Amino acid sequence: MLGSLYKKVLEGLPDGVMAFDKKLRIRYVNAAFCRAFLSEKRREKGTLSSVLSCAAGETCGAYSACKYCAVWRGMNRVVEENQPQTEEIHTTSRSGGQKNTLSVSVKFYPPTQKDGLYLAVAGTSYQAEIEREMLSAQRVQQRLLPAGKQVAGVPYALTYLPCLEVGGDLADVYELDGQAYAVIADVSGKGLSAGMLSAFAKAALDRTEPDLGVALGKLNAKFNEVGQDEKSYITVAAVRVDKEAGLLYYAFAGHNAPILLKDDEGIHEIETSSPPISNWFDDAKYVERALPFRKGNTLVLLTDGVVECKSPTGELFGTERVESVLLQSRGAEDFMAKLKTALSVFSSGKYSDDVTVLAFDL
Repeated sequence: MLGSLYKKVLEGLPDGVMAFDKKLRIRYVNAAFCRAFLSEKRREKGTLSSVLSCAAGETCGAYSACKYCAVWRGMNRVVEENQPQTEEIHTTSRSGGQKNTLSVSVKFYPPTQKDGLYLAVAGTSYQAEIEREMLSAQRVQQRLLPAGKQVAGVPYALTYLPCLEVGGDLADVYELDGQAYAVIADVSGKGLSAGMLSAFAKAALDRTEPDLGVALGKLNAKFNEVGQDEKSYITVAAVRVDKEAGLLYYAFAGHNAPILLKDDEGIHEIETSSPPISNWFDDAKYVERALPFRKGNTLVLLTDGVVECKSPTGELFGTERVESVLLQSRGAEDFMAKLKTALSVFSSGKYSDDVTVLAFDL
Protein backbone atom coordinates (compact mmCIF):
# COMPACT_ATOMS: atom_id res chain seq x y z
CA MET A 1 0.00 0.00 0.00
CA LEU A 2 1.04 3.62 -0.43
CA GLY A 3 2.60 5.26 2.59
CA SER A 4 1.17 8.43 4.08
CA LEU A 5 4.08 10.52 2.78
CA TYR A 6 3.53 9.33 -0.80
CA LYS A 7 -0.19 10.05 -0.47
CA LYS A 8 0.52 13.61 0.66
CA VAL A 9 2.76 14.13 -2.37
CA LEU A 10 0.20 12.65 -4.77
CA GLU A 11 -2.67 14.68 -3.29
CA GLY A 12 -0.80 17.88 -4.17
CA LEU A 13 -0.26 16.99 -7.81
CA PRO A 14 -2.33 18.62 -10.57
CA ASP A 15 -2.19 15.32 -12.51
CA GLY A 16 -4.66 12.57 -11.75
CA VAL A 17 -3.15 9.42 -10.20
CA MET A 18 -4.75 6.02 -9.60
CA ALA A 19 -2.97 3.05 -7.97
CA PHE A 20 -4.10 -0.57 -8.43
CA ASP A 21 -2.78 -4.04 -7.70
CA LYS A 22 -2.11 -7.10 -9.85
CA LYS A 23 -5.75 -8.22 -9.46
CA LEU A 24 -6.92 -4.87 -10.89
CA ARG A 25 -8.27 -3.67 -7.56
CA ILE A 26 -8.18 0.11 -7.04
CA ARG A 27 -6.11 0.96 -3.96
CA TYR A 28 -5.79 4.72 -4.20
CA VAL A 29 -7.13 7.67 -6.20
CA ASN A 30 -5.87 11.24 -5.66
CA ALA A 31 -8.02 14.40 -5.60
CA ALA A 32 -7.11 15.53 -9.13
CA PHE A 33 -8.23 12.19 -10.58
CA CYS A 34 -11.50 12.46 -8.67
CA ARG A 35 -12.18 15.99 -9.91
CA ALA A 36 -11.44 15.01 -13.50
CA PHE A 37 -13.46 11.81 -13.69
CA LEU A 38 -15.85 11.42 -10.80
CA SER A 39 -19.08 12.85 -9.55
CA GLU A 40 -19.34 13.69 -5.85
CA LYS A 41 -21.38 10.54 -5.28
CA ARG A 42 -18.71 8.23 -6.69
CA ARG A 43 -15.56 9.38 -4.93
CA GLU A 44 -15.23 6.28 -2.73
CA LYS A 45 -12.16 4.09 -3.11
CA GLY A 46 -11.85 0.35 -3.58
CA THR A 47 -13.56 -0.70 -6.80
CA LEU A 48 -13.44 0.29 -10.42
CA SER A 49 -17.19 0.81 -10.43
CA SER A 50 -16.88 3.48 -7.71
CA VAL A 51 -13.98 5.18 -9.49
CA LEU A 52 -15.12 5.38 -13.10
CA SER A 53 -18.84 4.58 -12.91
CA CYS A 54 -18.15 1.26 -14.63
CA ALA A 55 -21.30 -0.79 -15.23
CA ALA A 56 -19.41 -4.07 -14.81
CA GLY A 57 -19.63 -3.98 -11.04
CA GLU A 58 -16.93 -4.57 -8.46
CA THR A 59 -14.93 -7.21 -10.36
CA CYS A 60 -12.95 -5.52 -13.13
CA GLY A 61 -13.04 -7.49 -16.38
CA ALA A 62 -15.81 -9.84 -15.27
CA TYR A 63 -18.21 -8.95 -18.08
CA SER A 64 -17.95 -9.21 -21.86
CA ALA A 65 -18.44 -5.46 -22.22
CA CYS A 66 -15.21 -4.87 -20.25
CA LYS A 67 -13.08 -5.55 -23.31
CA TYR A 68 -14.35 -2.24 -24.75
CA CYS A 69 -13.33 -0.29 -21.63
CA ALA A 70 -10.17 1.77 -22.14
CA VAL A 71 -9.41 1.77 -18.42
CA TRP A 72 -9.64 -2.01 -18.06
CA ARG A 73 -7.68 -2.43 -21.27
CA GLY A 74 -4.85 -0.23 -20.03
CA MET A 75 -4.78 -1.84 -16.60
CA ASN A 76 -4.89 -5.35 -18.04
CA ARG A 77 -2.17 -4.71 -20.62
CA VAL A 78 0.28 -3.17 -18.17
CA VAL A 79 -0.18 -6.15 -15.81
CA GLU A 80 0.21 -8.72 -18.59
CA GLU A 81 3.10 -7.09 -20.50
CA ASN A 82 4.81 -5.30 -17.58
CA GLN A 83 5.43 -2.36 -19.94
CA PRO A 84 4.01 1.20 -19.86
CA GLN A 85 0.73 1.60 -21.77
CA THR A 86 -1.32 4.57 -22.96
CA GLU A 87 -5.09 4.71 -23.43
CA GLU A 88 -7.57 7.45 -24.32
CA ILE A 89 -10.37 7.72 -21.76
CA HIS A 90 -13.65 9.45 -22.47
CA THR A 91 -15.56 10.88 -19.54
CA THR A 92 -18.92 12.63 -19.69
CA SER A 93 -20.65 15.55 -18.02
CA ARG A 94 -24.45 15.72 -18.01
CA SER A 95 -26.65 18.74 -17.44
CA GLY A 96 -30.23 19.47 -18.39
CA GLY A 97 -30.45 16.29 -20.44
CA GLN A 98 -27.37 17.24 -22.47
CA LYS A 99 -24.25 15.06 -22.43
CA ASN A 100 -20.80 16.55 -22.99
CA THR A 101 -17.78 14.31 -23.66
CA LEU A 102 -14.22 15.03 -22.52
CA SER A 103 -11.18 13.02 -23.64
CA VAL A 104 -8.13 12.44 -21.44
CA SER A 105 -4.95 10.51 -22.26
CA VAL A 106 -3.99 8.12 -19.41
CA LYS A 107 -0.64 6.34 -19.02
CA PHE A 108 -0.33 3.07 -17.12
CA TYR A 109 2.97 2.15 -15.42
CA PRO A 110 4.21 -1.17 -13.96
CA PRO A 111 5.51 -1.20 -10.35
CA THR A 112 9.13 -0.30 -9.72
CA GLN A 113 9.49 -3.10 -7.18
CA LYS A 114 8.15 -6.62 -6.78
CA ASP A 115 4.58 -6.82 -5.46
CA GLY A 116 4.31 -3.04 -5.77
CA LEU A 117 1.32 -1.11 -7.07
CA TYR A 118 0.64 -0.21 -10.69
CA LEU A 119 -0.07 3.43 -11.50
CA ALA A 120 -2.43 5.15 -13.92
CA VAL A 121 -1.54 8.81 -14.53
CA ALA A 122 -3.90 11.18 -16.29
CA GLY A 123 -1.45 13.90 -17.29
CA THR A 124 -4.21 16.14 -18.60
CA SER A 125 -6.56 15.81 -15.63
CA TYR A 126 -6.04 19.49 -14.90
CA GLN A 127 -7.14 20.33 -18.43
CA ALA A 128 -10.16 18.04 -18.06
CA GLU A 129 -11.09 19.89 -14.89
CA ILE A 130 -10.80 23.22 -16.71
CA GLU A 131 -13.02 21.92 -19.49
CA ARG A 132 -15.59 20.87 -16.92
CA GLU A 133 -15.49 24.40 -15.48
CA MET A 134 -15.98 25.77 -19.00
CA LEU A 135 -19.04 23.56 -19.43
CA SER A 136 -20.36 24.82 -16.10
CA ALA A 137 -19.79 28.44 -17.22
CA GLN A 138 -21.61 27.65 -20.46
CA ARG A 139 -24.64 26.37 -18.55
CA VAL A 140 -24.66 29.50 -16.37
CA GLN A 141 -24.52 31.70 -19.45
CA GLN A 142 -27.39 29.81 -21.06
CA ARG A 143 -29.49 30.50 -17.97
CA LEU A 144 -28.81 34.24 -18.37
CA LEU A 145 -30.57 34.27 -21.74
CA PRO A 146 -34.19 35.50 -21.99
CA ALA A 147 -36.51 32.66 -21.07
CA GLY A 148 -39.87 33.74 -22.47
CA LYS A 149 -41.53 34.24 -25.82
CA GLN A 150 -43.19 37.56 -25.03
CA VAL A 151 -42.39 40.73 -23.11
CA ALA A 152 -44.93 43.48 -22.30
CA GLY A 153 -47.26 41.97 -24.90
CA VAL A 154 -44.59 41.99 -27.63
CA PRO A 155 -43.76 38.53 -29.05
CA TYR A 156 -40.09 37.84 -29.77
CA ALA A 157 -37.71 35.13 -30.95
CA LEU A 158 -34.05 34.58 -30.01
CA THR A 159 -31.07 32.84 -31.62
CA TYR A 160 -27.81 32.47 -29.69
CA LEU A 161 -24.92 30.48 -31.19
CA PRO A 162 -21.59 30.89 -29.35
CA CYS A 163 -18.55 29.97 -31.46
CA LEU A 164 -16.80 28.63 -28.32
CA GLU A 165 -18.12 26.96 -25.16
CA VAL A 166 -18.64 30.39 -23.62
CA GLY A 167 -19.71 33.30 -25.79
CA GLY A 168 -19.13 37.04 -25.64
CA ASP A 169 -22.55 38.15 -26.88
CA LEU A 170 -25.36 39.31 -24.62
CA ALA A 171 -29.10 39.31 -25.27
CA ASP A 172 -31.51 40.67 -22.67
CA VAL A 173 -35.25 41.33 -22.71
CA TYR A 174 -37.25 42.89 -19.87
CA GLU A 175 -40.32 44.97 -19.03
CA LEU A 176 -40.40 48.39 -17.37
CA ASP A 177 -43.50 50.55 -16.84
CA GLY A 178 -45.49 48.34 -19.22
CA GLN A 179 -43.03 48.78 -22.09
CA ALA A 180 -40.80 46.15 -23.72
CA TYR A 181 -37.04 46.69 -23.49
CA ALA A 182 -34.35 44.74 -25.37
CA VAL A 183 -30.58 44.91 -25.30
CA ILE A 184 -28.07 43.16 -27.51
CA ALA A 185 -24.34 43.50 -26.93
CA ASP A 186 -21.00 42.20 -28.14
CA VAL A 187 -17.88 42.27 -25.97
CA SER A 188 -14.23 42.16 -26.92
CA GLY A 189 -12.44 38.82 -26.96
CA LYS A 190 -13.76 35.27 -26.94
CA GLY A 191 -14.13 32.39 -24.54
CA LEU A 192 -14.29 32.60 -20.75
CA SER A 193 -12.95 36.18 -20.42
CA ALA A 194 -15.56 37.40 -22.92
CA GLY A 195 -18.26 35.49 -21.07
CA MET A 196 -17.29 37.19 -17.82
CA LEU A 197 -17.39 40.61 -19.48
CA SER A 198 -20.85 39.94 -20.96
CA ALA A 199 -22.06 38.81 -17.50
CA PHE A 200 -20.73 42.12 -16.11
CA ALA A 201 -22.64 44.04 -18.79
CA LYS A 202 -25.89 42.29 -17.91
CA ALA A 203 -25.43 42.89 -14.19
CA ALA A 204 -24.27 46.51 -14.58
CA LEU A 205 -27.04 47.68 -16.93
CA ASP A 206 -29.62 49.68 -14.96
CA ARG A 207 -32.93 48.03 -15.86
CA THR A 208 -34.84 50.58 -13.76
CA GLU A 209 -33.74 53.51 -15.97
CA PRO A 210 -36.40 54.27 -18.62
CA ASP A 211 -34.14 56.42 -20.83
CA LEU A 212 -31.84 54.17 -22.88
CA GLY A 213 -29.25 56.89 -23.43
CA VAL A 214 -28.96 57.47 -19.68
CA ALA A 215 -28.78 53.70 -19.05
CA LEU A 216 -25.86 53.34 -21.48
CA GLY A 217 -24.11 56.30 -19.86
CA LYS A 218 -24.43 54.62 -16.46
CA LEU A 219 -23.08 51.37 -17.91
CA ASN A 220 -20.09 53.22 -19.32
CA ALA A 221 -19.44 54.84 -15.93
CA LYS A 222 -19.53 51.46 -14.14
CA PHE A 223 -17.22 49.98 -16.78
CA ASN A 224 -14.68 52.69 -16.03
CA GLU A 225 -15.09 52.23 -12.27
CA VAL A 226 -13.94 48.60 -12.41
CA GLY A 227 -10.75 49.61 -14.24
CA GLN A 228 -10.94 47.45 -17.38
CA ASP A 229 -7.89 47.65 -19.65
CA GLU A 230 -7.86 49.54 -22.95
CA LYS A 231 -8.28 46.35 -24.98
CA SER A 232 -11.67 45.66 -23.41
CA TYR A 233 -14.89 47.19 -24.71
CA ILE A 234 -18.60 46.49 -25.16
CA THR A 235 -20.80 47.47 -28.09
CA VAL A 236 -24.51 47.78 -27.31
CA ALA A 237 -27.79 48.32 -29.16
CA ALA A 238 -30.80 48.96 -26.91
CA VAL A 239 -34.48 49.52 -27.75
CA ARG A 240 -37.78 50.07 -25.99
CA VAL A 241 -41.18 49.60 -27.56
CA ASP A 242 -44.04 51.94 -26.67
CA LYS A 243 -47.00 50.14 -28.29
CA GLU A 244 -49.51 52.72 -27.10
CA ALA A 245 -47.70 55.62 -28.80
CA GLY A 246 -46.50 53.53 -31.74
CA LEU A 247 -42.90 54.59 -31.12
CA LEU A 248 -39.65 52.64 -31.11
CA TYR A 249 -36.95 54.22 -28.95
CA TYR A 250 -33.32 53.23 -29.50
CA ALA A 251 -29.78 54.06 -28.35
CA PHE A 252 -26.38 52.76 -29.44
CA ALA A 253 -22.92 52.37 -27.94
CA GLY A 254 -20.60 51.65 -30.85
CA HIS A 255 -22.71 48.76 -32.14
CA ASN A 256 -21.83 48.46 -35.83
CA ALA A 257 -24.49 45.95 -36.87
CA PRO A 258 -27.74 47.81 -37.69
CA ILE A 259 -31.18 47.38 -36.23
CA LEU A 260 -33.56 46.44 -39.01
CA LEU A 261 -37.21 47.47 -39.13
CA LYS A 262 -39.43 45.86 -41.75
CA ASP A 263 -42.61 47.75 -42.67
CA ASP A 264 -44.90 48.26 -45.68
CA GLU A 265 -42.22 50.23 -47.50
CA GLY A 266 -39.45 47.66 -47.08
CA ILE A 267 -36.59 47.56 -44.60
CA HIS A 268 -35.02 50.46 -42.74
CA GLU A 269 -31.48 50.21 -41.34
CA ILE A 270 -31.18 52.13 -38.09
CA GLU A 271 -27.64 53.29 -37.31
CA THR A 272 -26.10 56.07 -35.26
CA SER A 273 -22.53 57.12 -34.54
CA SER A 274 -21.61 56.57 -30.89
CA PRO A 275 -18.58 55.25 -28.97
CA PRO A 276 -18.56 51.77 -27.42
CA ILE A 277 -18.62 51.18 -23.68
CA SER A 278 -14.91 51.60 -22.91
CA ASN A 279 -12.31 53.82 -21.25
CA TRP A 280 -11.28 55.36 -24.56
CA PHE A 281 -13.17 58.65 -24.16
CA ASP A 282 -13.62 60.97 -21.20
CA ASP A 283 -16.91 62.51 -22.36
CA ALA A 284 -18.78 59.69 -24.14
CA LYS A 285 -22.41 60.67 -24.82
CA TYR A 286 -25.32 58.33 -25.50
CA VAL A 287 -28.65 59.63 -26.77
CA GLU A 288 -32.07 57.99 -27.02
CA ARG A 289 -33.90 58.58 -30.32
CA ALA A 290 -37.42 57.67 -31.50
CA LEU A 291 -38.86 56.14 -34.66
CA PRO A 292 -42.55 55.51 -35.44
CA PHE A 293 -43.72 51.99 -36.27
CA ARG A 294 -46.98 50.30 -37.24
CA LYS A 295 -48.64 47.16 -35.96
CA GLY A 296 -47.33 44.18 -37.94
CA ASN A 297 -43.79 45.56 -38.36
CA THR A 298 -40.85 43.29 -37.55
CA LEU A 299 -37.84 44.53 -35.57
CA VAL A 300 -34.46 42.76 -35.70
CA LEU A 301 -31.39 43.28 -33.47
CA LEU A 302 -28.21 41.38 -34.25
CA THR A 303 -24.51 41.22 -33.48
CA ASP A 304 -21.77 41.44 -36.09
CA GLY A 305 -21.27 37.67 -35.88
CA VAL A 306 -24.28 37.45 -38.20
CA VAL A 307 -23.22 39.84 -40.96
CA GLU A 308 -19.57 38.76 -40.66
CA CYS A 309 -20.36 35.04 -40.74
CA LYS A 310 -18.01 33.47 -43.30
CA SER A 311 -18.49 30.84 -45.97
CA PRO A 312 -15.80 28.16 -46.46
CA THR A 313 -14.31 30.41 -49.16
CA GLY A 314 -14.15 33.45 -46.83
CA GLU A 315 -17.16 35.36 -48.21
CA LEU A 316 -19.16 37.36 -45.64
CA PHE A 317 -22.87 36.74 -45.12
CA GLY A 318 -23.47 40.49 -45.05
CA THR A 319 -26.41 42.73 -44.18
CA GLU A 320 -28.03 42.28 -47.61
CA ARG A 321 -28.53 38.56 -47.06
CA VAL A 322 -30.08 39.24 -43.65
CA GLU A 323 -32.46 41.76 -45.24
CA SER A 324 -33.32 39.31 -48.01
CA VAL A 325 -34.28 36.69 -45.43
CA LEU A 326 -36.33 39.28 -43.52
CA LEU A 327 -38.22 40.35 -46.67
CA GLN A 328 -39.20 36.71 -47.29
CA SER A 329 -40.35 36.15 -43.71
CA ARG A 330 -43.73 36.42 -42.02
CA GLY A 331 -42.98 37.57 -38.51
CA ALA A 332 -40.21 37.06 -35.98
CA GLU A 333 -40.42 33.27 -35.57
CA ASP A 334 -40.46 32.66 -39.33
CA PHE A 335 -37.56 35.05 -39.84
CA MET A 336 -35.49 33.37 -37.13
CA ALA A 337 -36.05 29.89 -38.55
CA LYS A 338 -35.14 31.01 -42.07
CA LEU A 339 -32.07 32.94 -40.88
CA LYS A 340 -30.69 30.01 -38.88
CA THR A 341 -31.03 27.75 -41.91
CA ALA A 342 -29.42 30.32 -44.21
CA LEU A 343 -26.47 30.86 -41.83
CA SER A 344 -25.93 27.14 -41.35
CA VAL A 345 -25.91 26.45 -45.09
CA PHE A 346 -23.73 29.49 -45.86
CA SER A 347 -21.10 28.69 -43.21
CA SER A 348 -21.36 24.87 -43.39
CA GLY A 349 -22.29 25.02 -39.71
CA LYS A 350 -18.97 26.58 -38.60
CA TYR A 351 -18.97 30.01 -36.93
CA SER A 352 -15.88 32.13 -36.33
CA ASP A 353 -17.73 34.54 -34.04
CA ASP A 354 -20.75 34.44 -31.73
CA VAL A 355 -24.08 34.74 -33.51
CA THR A 356 -26.91 36.46 -31.62
CA VAL A 357 -30.23 37.70 -33.01
CA LEU A 358 -33.41 39.08 -31.43
CA ALA A 359 -36.55 39.59 -33.53
CA PHE A 360 -39.82 41.20 -32.40
CA ASP A 361 -43.34 41.29 -33.81
CA LEU A 362 -44.41 44.89 -33.17
